[in-house]
Amino acid sequence: MSSLWSVPDVRRAALSLAAFGIAVSGDLAGAPVALVGAAYLVCYVAGGWEPAWSGLQALRERRLDVDLLMVVAAIAAAAIGQYFDGGLLIVIFASSGALEAVMTARTRDSIHALLDLAPETATRIGPDGERQVPARDLVVGDEVLVRPGEKIPADGEVIDGASEVDTASLTGEPLPRRTVPGDTVYAGTINGTGTLRVRVDRDPAETLVAGIAAQVEQAGETKARRQLLIERIEQRYSVLVVAGAVALLVGPLLFGAAFEPTLLRAMTFMIVASPCAVVLATMPPLLAAIAAAGRNGVLVKDATVIEALAAVDAVALDKTGTVTRGVPQVVGVAALRGTPEDVLALAAAAESGSEHALGRAVREEARRRAVVLPQVRDFVALPGRGVRAVVAGTEVAVGHPALLEDDDAGARRVVAGFERDGHTAVVVLADARPVGVLALADELRPEAGAAVAALTELIGRGPALLTGDAAVPARAVAGRLGLADAQAGLHAELLPADKTAVVAGWQREGRTVLAAGDGVNDAPLLATADVGLAVGEGASALSVQAADGVLLRDPMGNLAPLITLARRARRVAQANLAFAAAVIVFLVGWDLVGTLPLALGVAGHELSTVLVCLNGLRLLARPGWSP
Repeated sequence: MSSLWSVPDVRRAALSLAAFGIAVSGDLAGAPVALVGAAYLVCYVAGGWEPAWSGLQALRERRLDVDLLMVVAAIAAAAIGQYFDGGLLIVIFASSGALEAVMTARTRDSIHALLDLAPETATRIGPDGERQVPARDLVVGDEVLVRPGEKIPADGEVIDGASEVDTASLTGEPLPRRTVPGDTVYAGTINGTGTLRVRVDRDPAETLVAGIAAQVEQAGETKARRQLLIERIEQRYSVLVVAGAVALLVGPLLFGAAFEPTLLRAMTFMIVASPCAVVLATMPPLLAAIAAAGRNGVLVKDATVIEALAAVDAVALDKTGTVTRGVPQVVGVAALRGTPEDVLALAAAAESGSEHALGRAVREEARRRAVVLPQVRDFVALPGRGVRAVVAGTEVAVGHPALLEDDDAGARRVVAGFERDGHTAVVVLADARPVGVLALADELRPEAGAAVAALTELIGRGPALLTGDAAVPARAVAGRLGLADAQAGLHAELLPADKTAVVAGWQREGRTVLAAGDGVNDAPLLATADVGLAVGEGASALSVQAADGVLLRDPMGNLAPLITLARRARRVAQANLAFAAAVIVFLVGWDLVGTLPLALGVAGHELSTVLVCLNGLRLLARPGWSP
């Protein structure tokens, strides 16, 4: 409850509603006129001050918006003695604004909670030894020390040490890359088990990550112009209503009509034509869709995202961490000596002291197969190459195929076969002789295949796979998804700018694109797409900031239901708009060609407003979400 009261719109709407209730109750009970009048005044000021101020700000910019028109209609009702009708307009409009503010605040708070905004530091090596400094203070030529598990603070060249560097956030490659002196490393990637000494060769403001952030900012500025349908029409609508009211007042007076009935007709027109029902036709279903999506693990930043989702007819998916789990798993064991279980037992025992992603995958596979591990001692990490340990009296090495000798032809053939299939090969040696080869791969999410089929049926074309990963593993994943043919749109070995170019090309063809990804390299893609969704499991701060929403759970399985929900919300909004417009046209026509009683006009107007609001909110009870 305290979180609700922290939203100013909620406090204003609650005060306006309470004052309205006091005024109506007091009027019915015969309370003093001063008390009733004061309560109505509080109702009008509390609920109408913010929209009135917003409307005046718009006037200063030579715009006329619905907020000001609503306040003018309420004041017009009060001016002719219809305090109840004007108060009801204020309360309904204020309540709608409060609901929107609460939904937006909750979503944004949830998204901000995912961001890791801790400042980056670096261990700079100088004449006086090691010093901790902000990464932004590094200059070209500085040397930094990167210990195991630390983030690399700047783009540079490795001048000493060997390790494995996790580049998944930049390249999409799920497996750490072997790094030795002479290799280039990038800011934001994560060092593995070895210690690296890196010479900075690029200013921190010009790193690869900084360039990606600049692309995100540029794309975000372009997409920021997106507006709700009602916002696109409200300017013209407001001008027409004001012009109509002025014409109804001034025109008859010029021809000698009586002032009081002419003013009453113009005020009645202003009230029945006021845009409350039109505004509430669209916002409740869109806000209800945001709430329903949130209950199912999808955070959407604002109502414009729902409108854009409803129009989606093309989907772009990142591979690592989106279609796949982003965690390597053992998918094959080739025994050169003994059985596959013997090879796995040696490998898992040797990896027992390793925190490397491949080591964890090997141990997990041994546990899954219930393999009994022999005793192990003298564990040693071989940074950039693998591990070595003494297992049951035998020296066992597990790691990169570079451990093989030149004459290990049989093992090299197995390695080549696994790599052709898009897998990562890990060799197992006992007393320097190969005994087996393990194949590891980033496995698909269990729901990925069904999700791709559902998306294909829903939008009429298969989603495209856009990845920075190498072509061979990308092709293997696309094949398992049924996207191996060229028409399906497999795009591999892409830089961040390449991904945005693909999406921009679709947009020039008139497509509305939904993109999903999780890494830093996906941030420009998410910002460029009409709708960008960050995969919340390990999503980078930059990708979450660039996205229009976050997939907190079941990222693949929730895509098709989310689009379906958005389309349903759009249909409800369109039906509401048609109904609200029909009521306004009927009441305005009656007022123009006949004599519409003010009470009847207000009743019809308010009833239509309540009906469209309730029709929109029914999505909360029956969202139709079926993953």
